[in-house]
Amino acid sequence: MNEIGKTRPRNPRSRPGMVLALAAGLAVALAPLGSRPAHAHPHVWVVSASEFVYDAGGAITGIRHAWTFDEMFSTYAVQGLETKTKGVYTRQDLADLAETNVTSLKEFGYFTQAKSDGKKQKFSDPVDYWLEYKDNALTLHFTLPLAAPVKAKELAVDIYDPSYFVDFALAEKEPIKLAGAPASCGVTVTRPTDAKAKQQPLNEQSFLSGDNSNYGAMFANKVLVKCP
Repeated sequence: MNEIGKTRPRNPRSRPGMVLALAAGLAVALAPLGSRPAHAHPHVWVVSASEFVYDAGGAITGIRHAWTFDEMFSTYAVQGLETKTKGVYTRQDLADLAETNVTSLKEFGYFTQAKSDGKKQKFSDPVDYWLEYKDNALTLHFTLPLAAPVKAKELAVDIYDPSYFVDFALAEKEPIKLAGAPASCGVTVTRPTDAKAKQQPLNEQSFLSGDNSNYGAMFANKVLVKCP
């Protein structure tokens, strides 16, 4: 996988990055106000499509994400950006915003949790990140490398925002692809709207205390890759 190149110097006049990380940060900031889980609801909507990348030896090396934001949020995100053509935003125009976002998302674990044969996996800093603006929507592309490649009979990946400030929905068509995986591998996707989805109940203590820090787990998108 490609390595991170030299960090681009940030333009002091560029508009501050505020995509998913800012939304999640706001949710964390509001948590102490004591809002109960029953009142939690998303403010940003994302459609996610991902590709699980494997090396020649059959070990998974990382995940390529493509997250498309809702039109309202996308419009707000690019507001004030100076471009050569009004309403047209190139990858270069959005480069500073993309860098700020992937850097800030680290605090929130990139809204991605992975377990290999039951063992939690860690991710390195994102690479190959960029933003695309098309059909009035921003899409954040980035590759999330595993700290070390791993061979697994079962790889479980959850994609969600614990605070449920951001709602993640998997793309309708090809939400998950396997790139270079062994032929024996198969993938199963479970959306929170599926009848078979197992929602995590909140315990009474968490509800009474107003702790909804992991409320979004009930709306997690679950991906399971089995390689017998």
